[in-house]
Amino acid sequence: MTDLDTRAAERWGALRRAAPALLGYTAVRALGLLVLALWSAARGRSAYTLLTARWDSLWYTGVAELGYGYEVRLPDGDVHSNLAFFPLLPWLERLGAAVGPLSYADAGFVVSLLASLAAAWGIFAVAEHVYDRRVGLCAVLLWAVLPVGVVQSMAYSESLFTALAAWSLYAVLTGRWVTAGALAALAGLTRPVGLAVTAAVWAAAVVAFARDRSRAGAEGAHGPPYAPGEGARRVLGMLLAPLGAAGYVLWVGHRTGDGPLGYLDVQAGWRNGFDGGAAFARFVAEKFTSFPAALAGAALVVGVALLVRLYVAGVRQRQPLALLVYTGIVVLLALCASSYFGSKPRLLLPAFPLLLPLARALARARTSRAAAVVCGVAVAAAVYGAFWLNGSGPP
Repeated sequence: MTDLDTRAAERWGALRRAAPALLGYTAVRALGLLVLALWSAARGRSAYTLLTARWDSLWYTGVAELGYGYEVRLPDGDVHSNLAFFPLLPWLERLGAAVGPLSYADAGFVVSLLASLAAAWGIFAVAEHVYDRRVGLCAVLLWAVLPVGVVQSMAYSESLFTALAAWSLYAVLTGRWVTAGALAALAGLTRPVGLAVTAAVWAAAVVAFARDRSRAGAEGAHGPPYAPGEGARRVLGMLLAPLGAAGYVLWVGHRTGDGPLGYLDVQAGWRNGFDGGAAFARFVAEKFTSFPAALAGAALVVGVALLVRLYVAGVRQRQPLALLVYTGIVVLLALCASSYFGSKPRLLLPAFPLLLPLARALARARTSRAAAVVCGVAVAAAVYGAFWLNGSGPP
């Protein structure tokens, strides 16, 4: 058997192991889309429009169709520029429209559907590698039934980013450093939080180098501490990882004439920035000044406490460093940004390692009980997603 045959057999085996998780994920998302279609029809609205031609979806398709340079000046002086949106999703939308009969919005929807499946497979691969196949299945199903899981089926960049991040992390965990760096670079072309993937690659590589040096010192000069070329591949992966995000940010700075940090000025026009969570803390505190807004404030406090507890559980369960670094930065940027507060739940969608402690607990339950829990939460998430998109929706 040739190396090519061996790799093909390995990939086919990996797909077979992931098949139940992917089928379960597809079923959950199909339920969500069905409920959304019925709910929207009852309100005289188009579910497809909600998924492909509202909020950020319009900005992405605008970039795909017209390129960069469009901006909206608001009466309060804010400037909303499409330079705030990273280019990989619009590039794929343009490619999809160029090679087939799809519109840019159609192509964005197809990209999100395919990327969500790739993300589910990547989550399964990471969880299976760290724990086992059953935990991988549970992790995928939990990601599918998140209350804002409907975003995974929208022409947004969350699914695409999560897919690239998950597979980059899996490549790190399995020692495929060049692949990890290349995927991290693509993630950096998708969303600003791509730096979390880069940081995970760098942290894991630095620790691997330190571990190799320690082994070399312990074993002496006899025998290489790692396979020939391993160090070079790690360095190449580290060099590749930041290229996507750095390249786009520097290009924006050059285009606007504001220098290397010009992208921050673009984000400021959207009132986005990093303030250490001060604005979010004020937002939560203001909820407690009236009733029933205080109930929403209490729910937010409980939600943040749950995020912290899940992260601490990951630390205690000794999740790999790459996962902890990645998750920590995703959560930190989501909670400590001064952006629109209603968007924070969807900004947390890529932080899938937070679900691993819950997936482990669910995996230990009886199959019948675990299935009942997942089905019940899936129905609730489908109803909430339909209600949400037909209401305020994700900004």
